[in-house]
Amino acid sequence: MKRVLAVILGGGRGARLQPLTKLRAKPAVPIAGKFRLIDIPISNCLNAGINHIYILTQFNSVSLHRHINQTYKFDTFSTGFIEVLAAQQTLSSEQWYQGTADAVRQQFPHFRARDMDYFLILSGDHLYQMDYNRFIDYHRESGADLTVAVKPVRRENASNFGILKTDYNDRIKSFSEKPPADKLNGLESQTGENDKPYLASMGIYIFNRGILVRLLTGEKGDDFGNHIIPSAIKQLNVKAYKFHGYWEDIGTIKTFFEANLALTDQFPAFDLYRRDRPIYTRPRYLPASKLISCHVNNSMVCEGCIIEESYIERSVIGIRSKISPGVKLKRVIMMGADSYQTLQEIDEDRMGGSPITGIGMNSIIENAIIDKNARIGDNVVLVNKENVSDFVSNHLEVRDGIIVVYKDAIIPSGTVF
Repeated sequence: MKRVLAVILGGGRGARLQPLTKLRAKPAVPIAGKFRLIDIPISNCLNAGINHIYILTQFNSVSLHRHINQTYKFDTFSTGFIEVLAAQQTLSSEQWYQGTADAVRQQFPHFRARDMDYFLILSGDHLYQMDYNRFIDYHRESGADLTVAVKPVRRENASNFGILKTDYNDRIKSFSEKPPADKLNGLESQTGENDKPYLASMGIYIFNRGILVRLLTGEKGDDFGNHIIPSAIKQLNVKAYKFHGYWEDIGTIKTFFEANLALTDQFPAFDLYRRDRPIYTRPRYLPASKLISCHVNNSMVCEGCIIEESYIERSVIGIRSKISPGVKLKRVIMMGADSYQTLQEIDEDRMGGSPITGIGMNSIIENAIIDKNARIGDNVVLVNKENVSDFVSNHLEVRDGIIVVYKDAIIPSGTVF
């Protein structure tokens, strides 16, 4: 693993995940109440013994940079590092990243200076736990030039992914980017499963050093999935590594919402409680949460919360959340707050008629995401009573029927939606 350099791609706009990505990079979006999406691939790397990691960023990257800087530090005598490389103008390129491959191409002078044999290319916005040791061992032992991690999927889901067709030796023979349903016949892999005959690309690649140099310098394509991988299949030994664990592309509000709520299951597919595969994040030194006369069912409550006389069902309550008496939450992701309010700040808010940070008394919220530092007043009802699928206002919007309260938003007391 000391000969492996990991490159995590975190520079996309994340347009489908707006408004959560309106003020932050997609990998910086909070998940599971206390983590960030970027913590997932970094933790997978560290758990595998990979500690040479670059993160490529571009849009709204300030909070992501801050999180990385405050979280991941190696001691003076370690050769490990986690370094953020932002898009920049240079004498050789004045453009933003044009795609995943172009991002790596533009930053390759930094990678080339490292004496590494293998390059592990990862996405910064997927939720999964993967043993990269097995993945890289498979790549070495198979003699592949390039290996792509794939996930067996059913026919009804295949059109959502790039589909790879393999032979009996797991060598990839063709690639089709999100083929429509009427074009799926003939794309089944010979090593697929009976109920999952299609192999979907996970956007996880391992390259031999020389092969990556050759492809990035010899090919003009800007994207790994659309250009580099299809070209490599025609001329190189490209293998597929089948992954059978949980994996979710957090690409839309709906997938983000459902993936978070699934963590409240008694035995969730994504297990945060594995001793051998911890998820790392910033240590915040918060006190234990305090729950006073509450009814909490199938939910997660993170550190530093103060919750009084409330009913909470199948919800994820983030750090430093303040929930007042009489509140009812059902299927809610509450991201919490960046800091506690002082007593003086609370008094000033109340005197000025503004809600304090958190949720006010007797409010009812269902099927919603409440972004950080939101202030929701007393007697607020957010249940999407008209069942609209899409809606936009100054303080909240609805995506796929899910209410999203903006970061730092103020919802006045008595609001009904």
